[in-house]
Amino acid sequence: MQDYLHFDKMITPTIIKAIFWIGVGLSILTGFIMVISGATSDWGGGLQILTGLVTIILGPFIIRIYCELLIVLFKMNEALQELRTTHNN
Repeated sequence: MQDYLHFDKMITPTIIKAIFWIGVGLSILTGFIMVISGATSDWGGGLQILTGLVTIILGPFIIRIYCELLIVLFKMNEALQELRTTHNN
């Protein structure tokens, strides 16, 4: 508990993993809504269908890259903390 109170242990990487799965779900849901909306459009919705498919395919990859970059920052912080403790001892 002391680690959390003194900010020696980060909880954000765990939260980032949850945010990743929420983002993937929202990306896929948004893509499906766009595809269905484009398919039921009266004036043609080919571009909307295409955009929906791109969102379904690329959305999770973009979210993954973003979350990995955030986790890298926290891993760097952990490594620096570890170096500091071994250097001080």
